[in-house]
Amino acid sequence: MKRWFAAIMIALLLASGTEAAPASANETYNYSYWGTPVPAPDPYALEQVIYGSDWSAGPLSAPQDLYAGPGGKLYIADTGNNRIVILDRDLKFAGVVGGFDHDGKKDALSGPQGVFADRDGNMYVADTDNRRIVEFDNGGKLKRIIPEPESTLLRKGFQYTPTKLAVDKAGRLYVISQGSYEGIMEFESDGAFSGFIGTNRVKFSPVDLFWKRISTKAQREQMQQFIPIEFNNLDVDENGFIYTSTSEENSDQPLKRLNPSGTDILRSKGYFPPKGDVGNLEGASVTGSSIFVDVIADRAGMYSALDAKRGRVFTYDKDGNLLYEFGGLGSQQGNFRTPAAIGMLGDRIAVLDKDNSRLSVFAPTTYGSLIRSAVLALGEGKTDESTADWKRVLQLNANFDVAYIGIGKSLLKQGDNREAMSYFKLGNSREYYSEAFKRYRKEVVFEHFGTIVLVIALAIAVVIAAVKLAGRKTKGQFYREFGIIRNPFYTLLHPFNGFWEMKYERKGRLGVAFSIVALLVVAMIVKRQWGGFVVNFNNPDQLSTLNELKFILLPFFLWCIANWSLTTLMDGEGKFTEIMIATAYSLLPLVLTYFPQVLYSNAITADESSFYYLLDTIAMIWFVWLLFTGTMTVHQYSAGKTIVTMLLTLVVMGIIIFLGVLFFSMLQQMINFASSIYREITFRM
Repeated sequence: MKRWFAAIMIALLLASGTEAAPASANETYNYSYWGTPVPAPDPYALEQVIYGSDWSAGPLSAPQDLYAGPGGKLYIADTGNNRIVILDRDLKFAGVVGGFDHDGKKDALSGPQGVFADRDGNMYVADTDNRRIVEFDNGGKLKRIIPEPESTLLRKGFQYTPTKLAVDKAGRLYVISQGSYEGIMEFESDGAFSGFIGTNRVKFSPVDLFWKRISTKAQREQMQQFIPIEFNNLDVDENGFIYTSTSEENSDQPLKRLNPSGTDILRSKGYFPPKGDVGNLEGASVTGSSIFVDVIADRAGMYSALDAKRGRVFTYDKDGNLLYEFGGLGSQQGNFRTPAAIGMLGDRIAVLDKDNSRLSVFAPTTYGSLIRSAVLALGEGKTDESTADWKRVLQLNANFDVAYIGIGKSLLKQGDNREAMSYFKLGNSREYYSEAFKRYRKEVVFEHFGTIVLVIALAIAVVIAAVKLAGRKTKGQFYREFGIIRNPFYTLLHPFNGFWEMKYERKGRLGVAFSIVALLVVAMIVKRQWGGFVVNFNNPDQLSTLNELKFILLPFFLWCIANWSLTTLMDGEGKFTEIMIATAYSLLPLVLTYFPQVLYSNAITADESSFYYLLDTIAMIWFVWLLFTGTMTVHQYSAGKTIVTMLLTLVVMGIIIFLGVLFFSMLQQMINFASSIYREITFRM
């Protein structure tokens, strides 16, 4: 018996240590619903690289910002040369603004880090080192200078250092000042400072907050202050909403879309928040989350963000779904050394590289153009065109889940709910699947209402008849013959009497206990593989019977062994067999709940899943109660001693797992050592 248990434990511990290696990201990829990078075609291809060496005004030097303005003009903040370079729609040199006349005197820009142009062609420059905003007209002549603001809204010691700026249709000016954690500075059209908007929320550790609460005033003054993270770039879309980016690593919300009141309304209905790379990409050469340095608004609610850590451009739709990414770090053309800014030239994307002092222009490939066309068509209500484009996208990339969701949305608008459900399921969109299922279920109920009512009535009648028949048969001879099977069910509602009969009247059977555990394994497999889509978040590729054995049999045997080992030292009266039977009988509520729960999960929407999770909670509480009463009855403990014993059993389980992992680790090292010696001897012979 002991050898048999040891063999099972060794097999399960070995199985528990088998995990898949993390997948590394490809050069061009997208993310699956499970967070795995999957290969994708190139959405953009390099079209042109501009160094500026052929310009009469000289090459760029440490450029920091660019903006695609009206008429196809491109404005570049050539920070190292203290000027703004202007290119025409053909990306040819069209002019430069550096020095200018100011009240009859010569003046000049100094280290400008931000540039913007309004719809009339007026150019706004964040003259960083001079701590001011300079506005030029369409011809490059000075219109006005907005100096450093003076206001009671500014904190004491505030240093005004404008780095990035944008202007909305009403002429309001939004400025990011370096070191300003209060938010974005807002200026009225006349240049008057009106306040801050969109302050980032403070992030802090609960431990730090606790120590700060109990510290003295002098100690608190020496502690690090909890201050919000500052913005590093912004852009205003055609509707007046402000897109912002922050450079905080591991931020849950590095991108925002602010309304005029400063409230973030960025939608995040994709698999993951719009934050670039998911996780740390352990398989890649550069680890850590993305760090965005710029964001640019696109058409139909799309937007693109530039990741400085890996030199990638990420583009999202209005729901926050990642559409595509491209780029990378490197000195070769098509990659970047220190990407600083991006701009939209129609469908093309321009990326400014600070250290390489060059401008790279990318044009969409067929794959990228189809994605953009499908998103724009769906936004304009052209469902047929959108569906056709998404289907062509799937021909190029069958792993693109957003395409399935896009087709599902088009079908949903057309009223084809059943077909829409299948596409939403392929795209792992539970929200839209629930909406389509709700409509389809309503259609089915209206069409087959009479049949459904009849089936429900017959099912209730069968259950009532079965219960009455079972009640009659349990009297007399039937119970004497089949009491061993009835005992676990009787224990469900009468745990004290049931476990007493199991221990002292010998009505518990090890075979019945193993059958319950086996049924639980089957129930878990059924629940994980055939549970309703809206509540089933298991990756089909990772489901296996071995996992169910590992997560059920291993804890079951560990509990029994740990409890028996512990109670032997604590005057427990329970035998090892009785502990196993009592533990298995306690699992019966889970078995009886999971099977009907699977049926229920396939008939509900996401909004109706509360009762599904309530069943899980009830079954677990029921299981814990039975385990408590079973432990107390088997060992004849008091309630307090039973609770202490159960908690200590968990501790002993942890110790057993630690020793098991340590043993197999040492065994693996010994095997590797022996193998290396064998290879060395073989090599020398």
